[in-house]
Amino acid sequence: MLHLGTMPLYDTVPGAKGHGLDDTPGLTVFPPIGTPNGTAVIIAPGGSYRGLAGDLEGREVADWFASRGVVAFVFRYRLGERYPLPVPLMDAQRAVQVVRAHAADYGIDPRKVGFMGFSAGGHLAATLETQAGVVAGGADDAIGRTDPRPDFVVLGYPAFSMFDSDQRSALAYCVTLKVPPSTCTPAYLERYQPVRHVTANTPPTFIFHTAEDETIPVEGSVAYFQALKRAGVPAELHVFEKGPHGTGLGATYPALRVWPALLEQWLVGRGLLPK
Repeated sequence: MLHLGTMPLYDTVPGAKGHGLDDTPGLTVFPPIGTPNGTAVIIAPGGSYRGLAGDLEGREVADWFASRGVVAFVFRYRLGERYPLPVPLMDAQRAVQVVRAHAADYGIDPRKVGFMGFSAGGHLAATLETQAGVVAGGADDAIGRTDPRPDFVVLGYPAFSMFDSDQRSALAYCVTLKVPPSTCTPAYLERYQPVRHVTANTPPTFIFHTAEDETIPVEGSVAYFQALKRAGVPAELHVFEKGPHGTGLGATYPALRVWPALLEQWLVGRGLLPK
């Protein structure tokens, strides 16, 4: 029987700069109600790569999936000035590998491991699904040799604009995290612009955003959807007229409460939830 609990991603955390909670990435397990249906999802909360909105974009979403028979994992990843990219990407890849390595323990089909992210977590999810190889410097063990790419991805108002080349947005990544100019080169920013790295191997992707989002412009999600379609990747995009940034499952905005139902039907259509 599954129980709520947290498991670390590494025996020894590569590149750790301390021993606190912020230095120790992990997965909090939310067991499904009833029998697991074989699908798993790892949920990356947002927070501008400075913190984690663990309830609104983590636990509440995990409960939604668990009520539908999905094994959900809320992902705590390293971030902030001490852990700039590629460290969060390393942790995201490891999270997928850990879930796949323990699939049998949780009643998961290792070919049905998804990754979902909101805002900065959405950017991380898109970077994860378009990453060609494993980030160098990770743990060299059996888990580290497991496929790190998820089988499907869900993006909630992904923070693509944080990595605009001009770095002039309100949440520009290098400015927000004080990444030095010697690191924040055009090549560095290009590496973390998922729209530039979409291929036919990118997993099926569901995206939602709002046209009113003043924090992260919707144009980034539209461009990403178009890149997915050009590459022949199954994708679905929903843009809602009203609603601010950071609403999780819909919060107090009635129109936005529709998007989880749309996601549910998309998952059913892909064989990830029972009809």
